[in-house]
Amino acid sequence: MKNTHSFLEISPSVNEALKSGQPVVALESTIISHGMPYPDNVATALRVEQTVRENGAVPATIAILNGKLKAGLSVAEIEYLGKTGRGVAKVSRRDIPFLLTNGKPGATTVAATMFIAEMAGIRIFATGGIGGVHRGAAETMDISADLQELARTSVAVVCAGAKSILDLGLTMEYLETHGVPVIGYQTEEFPAFYTRSSGFGVDYRLDSPAEVAKVLATKWLAGLAGGVVIANPIPAAHEPLAAPIQVATEAALAEAQRLGISGKEVSPFLLGKIKELTGGESLQANIELVLNNAMLAAKIAVEMS
Repeated sequence: MKNTHSFLEISPSVNEALKSGQPVVALESTIISHGMPYPDNVATALRVEQTVRENGAVPATIAILNGKLKAGLSVAEIEYLGKTGRGVAKVSRRDIPFLLTNGKPGATTVAATMFIAEMAGIRIFATGGIGGVHRGAAETMDISADLQELARTSVAVVCAGAKSILDLGLTMEYLETHGVPVIGYQTEEFPAFYTRSSGFGVDYRLDSPAEVAKVLATKWLAGLAGGVVIANPIPAAHEPLAAPIQVATEAALAEAQRLGISGKEVSPFLLGKIKELTGGESLQANIELVLNNAMLAAKIAVEMS
C-alpha cells in the first residue's frame, strides 16, 4: 500500500528509512498509555525503541495525534502519551475515523497499529502479546479485533503469544480458521505471555530470523494476504513462576466479572490487577518480554530488508 495517504504522517527518520529500504519495526502505543503506569511506561517505550536501533532497525512507534495517523513519534510525543495515560483513547480499527475527525489523541492497539503500519509500508511489528478469544466468549462473544486484523492485514506480529487471561485454545482455533500461521520462534509450544508454555502447540517452528524472513517474503510474494503471528517466549531468566501467575489471573478474572467490567477495559483491568497481586513481578516480566520481542522483530526486519 502506498504511504501517501492524506491522514498518514510519517516521521522524518522513519520516512527516510522506508525510502532507502532500511529495516523498520512498528511499535504500538497502548502499552504506553494503558499498559503501564507513568514513568515506567515512558521509560519502557524508549528502551524498546533503543533495542530496535541496537539490533539494526528503525523504530516506528504508532499513535493518533492531532488528527493524523502517526508512524514514528518524538520523545516529547511519547512523554505526552505516558503522562496523559488513560486520558488518551484506546483505539482499535473501529475507533480510527472518530479520532481523526475530532482530533483527539489515541493510543493504538495491536489491530490499529497493524492497520497503520501496513498503510505506511511497514511489515514487521513488535508488541507484548496479542488479544484473542476471551474466556466465556460462547456467551459474551468477546473476541479481540486483533484476530480479525491478523486475518486481513499483511503485517507480521512478534509477540509473547496471547495473554494468559484469554482462552488460548479458542484463540488458536480462530487463527487457524482464518488462515493465520502461528510460528513458534525456537519453540514448538505457544507461549502464554508471562510464561513460556501453555500446553498448546504452534503451526511451525523456526529457529532463526533468516528463516522467518524467508517464510514471510514467500507468503506475501505468493499473494497470500494477511498477517503472521511470530510467538517468541519470554526469556527463561525472566519467566515468573507459573503457579502464582495462574492464581493471580483467576482472582483478577473473578474480580472483573464481579465488577461487570467488559469490552476494551477488560485487558487493562486484568493486567493491572495481576500486577497488584504479584507484587509487581508481572510488570517486570511484561517489560522483559516486550524488549525481547523488539530485539527479534528488528533482526527479522534486517533479514527482510
